[in-house]
Amino acid sequence: MKKIYGLLLLLILTVPGKAQMKIDYETFKLDNGLTVIFHVDRSDPVVSVNLTAHVGSAREKEGRTGFAHLFEHLLFLESENLGKGGLDKLTARIGGSGANGSTSRDRTNYLQTVPSDALEKMLWAEADKLGWFINTVTDPVLAKEKQVVKNEKRQGVDNAPYGHTEYVIDKALYPAGHPYSWQVIGSLEDLDRATLDDVKEFFRRWYVPNNVTLVVAGDFDTKQARQWVHRYFDEIKRGPEIPRQEKQPGVVKEKVKLYHEDNFARLPELTYVWPSVELYHADTYALDVLASYLTAGKRAPFYRVLVEKHKLCSEVDGYNYSSELSGQFHLAVRAFAGKDLDEVAAGITEAFALFEKEGIAQKDLDRIKAGQERRFYNSLSSVLGKGATLAQYSIFAGDPGYVEKDIQHMLAVTPDDVMRVYKKYIKDKNYVATSFVPKGSLQLALEGSVKADVVEEKIVEGAEETFDSSVQATYEKTPSVINRSQEPPYGKVPDVKVPPVWEQALEKGAKVYGIQNNEVPLVQLNIRIDGGQLLEDKPGTANLTARMLMMGTKNKTPEQLEEAIQQLGSQIHVAPSKEALVVSVSTLARNYEATLALVREILLEPRWDAKELELLKSAVASQLRQQEANPNSIAVNQFAGLLYGKEHIYARNLLGNIEAVNTLTMEDLKAFYGKALAPSVARIHVVGALDKNKVISPLQQLVSAWPAKTVKIPAFTAPAAPSGARVWFYNIPDAKQSVVKIGNLALKATDKDFYPATVANYILGGGGFASRLTQELRESKGYTYGVYSAFSGSGYTGTFEISSGVRTNVTLESLQSILAILRNYGPSFTPEDLETTQGFLIKSQARAFETAGAKLAVLENISKYGWKPTYVKDREQIVKKMTLEEIRRLATRYLNPDNMIWLVAGDATTQLERLKALGLGEVQLINGK
Repeated sequence: MKKIYGLLLLLILTVPGKAQMKIDYETFKLDNGLTVIFHVDRSDPVVSVNLTAHVGSAREKEGRTGFAHLFEHLLFLESENLGKGGLDKLTARIGGSGANGSTSRDRTNYLQTVPSDALEKMLWAEADKLGWFINTVTDPVLAKEKQVVKNEKRQGVDNAPYGHTEYVIDKALYPAGHPYSWQVIGSLEDLDRATLDDVKEFFRRWYVPNNVTLVVAGDFDTKQARQWVHRYFDEIKRGPEIPRQEKQPGVVKEKVKLYHEDNFARLPELTYVWPSVELYHADTYALDVLASYLTAGKRAPFYRVLVEKHKLCSEVDGYNYSSELSGQFHLAVRAFAGKDLDEVAAGITEAFALFEKEGIAQKDLDRIKAGQERRFYNSLSSVLGKGATLAQYSIFAGDPGYVEKDIQHMLAVTPDDVMRVYKKYIKDKNYVATSFVPKGSLQLALEGSVKADVVEEKIVEGAEETFDSSVQATYEKTPSVINRSQEPPYGKVPDVKVPPVWEQALEKGAKVYGIQNNEVPLVQLNIRIDGGQLLEDKPGTANLTARMLMMGTKNKTPEQLEEAIQQLGSQIHVAPSKEALVVSVSTLARNYEATLALVREILLEPRWDAKELELLKSAVASQLRQQEANPNSIAVNQFAGLLYGKEHIYARNLLGNIEAVNTLTMEDLKAFYGKALAPSVARIHVVGALDKNKVISPLQQLVSAWPAKTVKIPAFTAPAAPSGARVWFYNIPDAKQSVVKIGNLALKATDKDFYPATVANYILGGGGFASRLTQELRESKGYTYGVYSAFSGSGYTGTFEISSGVRTNVTLESLQSILAILRNYGPSFTPEDLETTQGFLIKSQARAFETAGAKLAVLENISKYGWKPTYVKDREQIVKKMTLEEIRRLATRYLNPDNMIWLVAGDATTQLERLKALGLGEVQLINGK
């Protein structure tokens, strides 16, 4: 072992005049080059394990793309000693958060959080992936996973509005052969050509210990963990030396203008991209500030010119994207329907001129930095986040403790720096401009644009390679100096403690529920005002009212309110849900009182600005038009209408509809505000680094000033469930995937069977990769990228739903598989299934309170349903007492496919007629003939 740091290092983040943040870590290297980092955090009895390989799409060869991302998938499936199902099955048994991974241009990581007693099991499993994996990859396994990756691409790129934008930009921004000129997910053609020898060669070159970093963060003993790391990783052979790649900036020799007619877009979008600088370059910090200042908020030059003055769009998106080898600076404008993108381009020029004239004021720079500080703390609010941060710095900055320098560089940015990088990288520099316009609206594209080379897949029945991934492969086992076939035992059972929950009744019926959490100097708070959309008389009123509350107060213009929030480094958001209006707050603990003073203004002294109402109405109409062509949005909206009936309040889109929104007046919003907002229906939940007394005082002031009133929430009855199965089809011409929704109205959250039904669903589709739906549709057949099922309920209503996006040409086959699984689910449920379910649901309790979000969710359930603070622990008894007979009873009653609604949103020309073979009756076309 080569010891890099022999002592425990203490990293102190110091923001001048502000709170301190400590991250301690220990790091060492094995003789084979594996970098190991430990961070101890005893806040919760959990541990995060992060294995990051310094290989992404940039290490691929042109014509052989997508391999790094392919291995992100393959490494979860099987290894020699974990067996079939690999890490996914292990995760289900040990109560993990779900094995997850991601691939970027420059790295691939595998990470999850598990109960602390499973650390040795995870280290054994991660070592098996690295040293005892590649022999398990066979031709059938490779063929199946190719289909899964293709489905991921169809879902996120081919079947999504504006999905090809990055492909078009990167191909133009980087010269041929540049490692960033192709997409991380690769091309379908390259995946088709990939052979077993190709992928094995790639693995053996890059997935070696000297190119990998292992981070363990959480509640564990470092001495014991070090012994385990040596035991399981020491004998894995070092690979050849891997030199770092040279920095390679993008090259744009002249302005490039490209267009694409997008089958799924309803609004024209103009994107400008300039080459910038690589990760941790000295100029990245000022470029980040520049992007934020130009586009974010009402003070932004682009908002003032494009949104307020010319009314071309509802918002502008800007960001600097820095990777290991180079960077790129983005501006994107999704214009209103019918707007010519040449008008948008003129507006961009005008906005830049405004910035050149005004520059950036120190107070604007300070508010941006305050927001960066809050986001930094948020990123460290879980052991998973801390582990990922340490890995990132270690690999790309060469120092796990680089966070200190990173923050110093961020805080050192001056107004002159921001103007300097603008002139250096943006002003009068060549760029790539892409115009993505609705099909048939080429006249909206930027003048002088040429057609982008976008390859769109043709859906052909039976075109995919066939395979049988269920066949057990035979291969020569890789030798080891220890017996790896035996899974390590659990460690000491973690002591899962329910954090102390305090409650306080305020005047006028308001109640507060809190958990003190000192892990990071933040406070997360929400105020749930019961009623929400249920109180609407006119569609869209709740949404517009919520958004108008953020558009200024009696004493602050919209711009002044936004600036006041940002100067504190806080975030305040008001949004509607079906059953509540929700005020969400995130703030630095030191600014809690000042932030709550702003919340008081927002709730009690709205400005009712007429100009802002018109801007919001245009923005909502724009959102609704985008939903009209988004396959997933279409499916969600149509499914709700089929479940409840089109006129039922629960079938109503939260945004309303374009016709209704256009007719809404300020008086409509004031009337809704007058009847919907009252302290008597307010439930307040607080998690953060303040004690009860400091939390309560500002809330008492808020409630004391809040006028009391009675709010009457209407009672709504759910329609009767269908007496037989009904199959519906929504036509989306040339869809590359079919979005599938299957389900019915089911249980309220307060029904006695609700949680038992959730337990029964775990093996069906609630258990991630352990579920039958995933194992059949993704792992066995390669039909989909993902499929899930869930019971979802509130105090008013509830549903059961299966959801997936499947390859268009196997739509029928996918539904047939789901139907067979549902019909056989109860009778085929085994003792092993029950053991897996109980193991996961009981052991995963260790993660129930780990994050601020998890704690807030617990508080919300306590306040909404009157449950005890111990309800999470109490549910263990339900799980322990579950029997096969009870699972079968629940499946018979609530998972009967012959009483469900079956919806497909896809290409009717090729798929509608085929669905008749499903045998569930007539297939009814919702739109068209």
